[in-house]
Amino acid sequence: MESKMEDRWLSVDEIGDYLGIKRDAVYKWISEKGMPAHKIGRPWKFKKEQVDGWVEAGGAATGTTEDQAKTMAVKKNLKQSGGNNE
Repeated sequence: MESKMEDRWLSVDEIGDYLGIKRDAVYKWISEKGMPAHKIGRPWKFKKEQVDGWVEAGGAATGTTEDQAKTMAVKKNLKQSGGNNE
């Protein structure tokens, strides 16, 4: 059973920390790569499970070597933190 803390909405800073990326990258991924995010009032909020699925499906990658390296680093962070169900 999933705890209530794990099912809560995460802030931009929290999702950035979780993924190991900077705040600016979070906003860029929302606008340019379709990162799953929801406006709740003024701030953006995230569901960890939605972001995990998006990253695992390759949503963070755009084909450039730099972006692929970032995606691999994020996937590695997810796996180490237990965010990946593999």
